[in-house]
Amino acid sequence: MTFFFIPLAHEISIKLYDMINRTLIRLKVVQMMYAYYLDEGKTTVNAEKELQKSLDRSYNLYNYSLLLIVAITDYAARRLEEREEVNRAAHIDEPLSHRFADNSFVQVLRSNAELQQYVEDQKLSWHDEVPYVKSVYEKIVESEFYKEYMDKESVTFEDDRELWRVIYKRIISKDEDFDEVLEEQSLYWNDDRIVVDTFVLKTIKHLTADGGSLQPLEPAYKDDEDHLYALNLFRYSIRYGEQYRDLISRCIKNWEFDRLAYMDIIIMQVAIAEFKNFPNIPISVTINEYVEIAKWYSTPRSSAYVNGVLDTIAKRIDRFSM
Repeated sequence: MTFFFIPLAHEISIKLYDMINRTLIRLKVVQMMYAYYLDEGKTTVNAEKELQKSLDRSYNLYNYSLLLIVAITDYAARRLEEREEVNRAAHIDEPLSHRFADNSFVQVLRSNAELQQYVEDQKLSWHDEVPYVKSVYEKIVESEFYKEYMDKESVTFEDDRELWRVIYKRIISKDEDFDEVLEEQSLYWNDDRIVVDTFVLKTIKHLTADGGSLQPLEPAYKDDEDHLYALNLFRYSIRYGEQYRDLISRCIKNWEFDRLAYMDIIIMQVAIAEFKNFPNIPISVTINEYVEIAKWYSTPRSSAYVNGVLDTIAKRIDRFSM
């Protein structure tokens, strides 16, 4: 059987719950399953550790992305100070606007106790990425929405917050140079960006002027149940893998099992593990989630095929002895 990996090519629909939510967990389990079968020497214990590490680093990226907003603002403040020093030395009496550097939303984000503690614990910093921070700042300054913001007669906290929502959505989340920075930091991060960007934007929207430094950020997990869901989904997918693949082979039509895209098999194997072991999750939800993953990670035709096979399995699953 040929192993292959299709790069990210589609946006995946993200449900807004907690940072490491079940959508992200499903993605990570599929990734780790693929890596597990590809590396014949990898043990399940090591694979489980890698899964947990991958999920933890997704949360690191969330905080690192929030910290980028602070880093860009700090860079803007330094540039402003340098320009003011030059003007003083040249005896130029030209007042410079501090509006962007003093953005009130960023002040609230900077003071957030959870972000400060996480950054300190994980030693996260943009200090070594000044060229990238500079490049983003320059893109911001050249944008029309920045100019409109700076030309306003006055601004409110809501204006300050909206500016950063637009900056993040239109510049940072679409910046390919950001991918290069992340790749140097962690092999896991680039695939996490679509999910993480969604939660960064949600955080920007929810922080308020009067909420103070104790406003909660997005939690890593909703509860212990979601934390266990990740580990158990992976374990069931491995433990009953042969049975699940046999079920797939019995439910495909006009197609030989060995001709299926290997990623499709992995996706359906994990989906069946969810069918069988998490009855509180509606089957329709499970099918939709894994069809989205197929759009993201497999061949152009995979999503329709995975949808059809999983629908057949869902209708017949109780007929088989597993």
